[in-house]
Amino acid sequence: MLNVPSALMDIEHSAMDSIANAANADGVWHNVRLMPGALADGSSLDGEATLVVEQDMISWVGPAADLPATYRTLAQHDAENTLLGPGLVDCHTHLVYGGQRANEFAMRLAGASYEEVAKAGGGIVSSVRATRAADEDTLFALAAPRLQALLNEGVCAIEIKSGYGLALEHERKQLRVARRLGEAFGVTVRTTFLGAHALPPEYAGRSQDYIDVVCKEMLPALAAEGLVDAVDVFCERIGFSLKETEQVFQAAQALGLPVKLHAEQLSDMGGSALAARFGALSCDHIEHLSAEGIAAMKASGTVAVLLPGAYYTLRDTHLPPIAALRAAGIPMAVSTDHNPGTSPALSLLLMANMACTLFRLTVPEALDGITRHAAAALGLQDSHGILAVGRPANFVLWKVQEAAELTYWFGSAPVHTVVRQGKVFPQT
Repeated sequence: MLNVPSALMDIEHSAMDSIANAANADGVWHNVRLMPGALADGSSLDGEATLVVEQDMISWVGPAADLPATYRTLAQHDAENTLLGPGLVDCHTHLVYGGQRANEFAMRLAGASYEEVAKAGGGIVSSVRATRAADEDTLFALAAPRLQALLNEGVCAIEIKSGYGLALEHERKQLRVARRLGEAFGVTVRTTFLGAHALPPEYAGRSQDYIDVVCKEMLPALAAEGLVDAVDVFCERIGFSLKETEQVFQAAQALGLPVKLHAEQLSDMGGSALAARFGALSCDHIEHLSAEGIAAMKASGTVAVLLPGAYYTLRDTHLPPIAALRAAGIPMAVSTDHNPGTSPALSLLLMANMACTLFRLTVPEALDGITRHAAAALGLQDSHGILAVGRPANFVLWKVQEAAELTYWFGSAPVHTVVRQGKVFPQT
């Protein structure tokens, strides 16, 4: 079992100390400009705005001139004419894993396809070996800097999937680390059980046997331990069939857990329509999404999650059907898909830029994609992704003149201050 020097575990203690010592955000935040579309109704405010936080919750937001007199005695926070928007939401990540797969990047550059890499012993199973070999503390120490990079850029809620354990003890290990990360860093973490991510080596040629274990042993045990917020499947030719996917969804439904799906990334398997029948929170990747899938997602209110980092890394050329999704009014979220094989991305703002440049999203679509629609993809639409009275104080002050700069710059994070779960985290 791999482990890390004790010095690395100081990361957890340092993170928890940072939360404990962080200033409280309660008070009046003035001298701000509200990001267009940041309010619950999608409206904008011209001129100076003010936001009030009480007991870690937003209690008022509106034009500065309309601030009720009762709030004027509260602590005052000068936001220095920054742009204020909701905290970012990274709604699809595989943040907890062992090892790295730079060699596969080189293989793809030399011409190997995604499927050829997998058949050569690389791909997901490669990360499974490294993750199984690492203990829980090691996985935490490896994941913590990845999470910190995202937090520094304004992420206030994040999904973390399992799927690199593919056995009960190792899936449990990943999900426990995800929970620990949320507690240590004071960030909302939604955990997703992705036991049906790949077929583990010990089940080679016995896919149905493995799915039976996922449904009858792994998922019930992990759900009973409170480690699962949602359930996902990799439905693909090199993953799991529609029938196997449906079996996992039925098991999730029996436990009262919402589902989501890695859908139509490499081919049109019809997974999105299946997921929609189960009221899926989201269908993710969807480069090969069909008209039938779009219609089903529209009917079920399922969010389309775009993952331009994987598209870019795999040098894909088959674009998601953005125009058709837009025409259907399907909300489009954008995420890093951080993972060691196909999207080693640690910048959600860069993904927003790629969603604009590669997928042709508009700036407002991309910004909604990393806030309100990303929150909906995690079932967090009532607490994250917009600014509204009665919601937790999760917002970002940006050192930019206009919102378009958040999708324009890449290689820098123009963050002035992050307020996460009612705590203030100034940025240098």
